[in-house]
Amino acid sequence: MVDQRAALQRLIEERREDYAGLSRLIGRNAAYIQQFIKRGTPKRLDADDVHTLARYFGVDEAELGARKPGARTGEGTLIRVSRLDVRASAGPGSLATGEQLISHLTFDDLWLRRLTRTPAAQLNFIRVEGDSMAPTLADGDEILVDRGDAAERLRDGIYVLRREDDLLVKRLALSPVPRRATIRSDNAAYPDWPDCDLAALEVIGRVIWAGRRIG
Repeated sequence: MVDQRAALQRLIEERREDYAGLSRLIGRNAAYIQQFIKRGTPKRLDADDVHTLARYFGVDEAELGARKPGARTGEGTLIRVSRLDVRASAGPGSLATGEQLISHLTFDDLWLRRLTRTPAAQLNFIRVEGDSMAPTLADGDEILVDRGDAAERLRDGIYVLRREDDLLVKRLALSPVPRRATIRSDNAAYPDWPDCDLAALEVIGRVIWAGRRIG
């Protein structure tokens, strides 16, 4: 029989999770998981709690001691995507950026695969700063950047680019001339940069999804 406590503790250490966050994930008080692992209370996790935790960690329920592994087939696992302390400018000027991990956002695997087949390790959420891409992207929007869909597959679309010292989110329109493109802003108040040399740009990744607060 699988030792639920040891298995869960191993996953927590490997993924650098915390007890309180996982307790809230399964709708329990903040000390629930810590008490289960350290004090043996309760003796076993409920089946629904095992199911939720297994989906969150992306493992089979049997690894967490499910009594009937595979009973819930057909449901997708949960995939974690890193949210970085990085801002891409949709406006003028240089922008200092870091790459610290802020948190993870979790998505259903089947939903995410409808957007991209790129592994989660090559997906990141970053924040838009500025209004040059309005109304498509607004200041403060969280955008999902597919780093697996970058220079090798370049085509017309919205990309995160590095140009000299600036990290930008802009629309690229490829030119008929090889290795040339126009960098466009969706906001008509901002000028386009025509006939840019793609060799002077670092294409970080394609923007494939955006989220924002309403109201």
